[in-house]
Amino acid sequence: MSSAVRLARGLGALALAGAATGLAAAPAHAEEYRYWSFWTADAAAHGGGWTYATEGPSTARPEDGGVAGFRFTVSADSARAAKPRAAADFDAVCGGTKAADGRKRVAVVLDFGTAADAPKGETPPAARTECARVAEDASAGDALAAVAAPLRYDSSALLCAISGYPKTGCAEQAGGSSKESEETIGSAAPDAGASDSGASDSGASDSDDGGPSAGLIGGIAAVAVLGAAAVWQARRRRE
Repeated sequence: MSSAVRLARGLGALALAGAATGLAAAPAHAEEYRYWSFWTADAAAHGGGWTYATEGPSTARPEDGGVAGFRFTVSADSARAAKPRAAADFDAVCGGTKAADGRKRVAVVLDFGTAADAPKGETPPAARTECARVAEDASAGDALAAVAAPLRYDSSALLCAISGYPKTGCAEQAGGSSKESEETIGSAAPDAGASDSGASDSGASDSDDGGPSAGLIGGIAAVAVLGAAAVWQARRRRE
């Protein structure tokens, strides 16, 4: 292997290592939001565990015996969202409600969060559970509306408030401005497939200021170094 080739490979490796280092060192901006997170009973967990819902309450359709949990929380994503503090226990909530033809029972667990998570000037109501008896094809949003009206949604079917809490705002940044809500209802949720969480459905950009990322800059640098080495090698051969 010629010295030029070794030099080119060495410089290229150095540039790529620098790019990787720059990318790892780039700050990760994880903005936190206040929002109503939506949970369902974790079938694999024992003792009434919760799992973050994979769809919004307006499209999720639990069966008779299902559990829908709602927790007002502050987090950057679903992995860090706080779960409802009550157990996902259908019998504890709906054990005294008899089944009926053409109807289903859904246990609804409402956790309004902590004072630390509350918007400025508001106090979270006490947590509670309700047993909703709704039509067989009803969504989790329908069950919620049956026991916790009024609900407030925005134009994208994002769940903004349950039982009037919070009074204003929708998926607002914990330290910034809020997304204005546009619709208040007291019955069924809008027929849309949007999720209820503020952060899970919004796509974050790769760069906060619109500039090139550290990985892109490092890649360009690596190509430039390898190109310069190739030119140098070609000149050596002509001499």
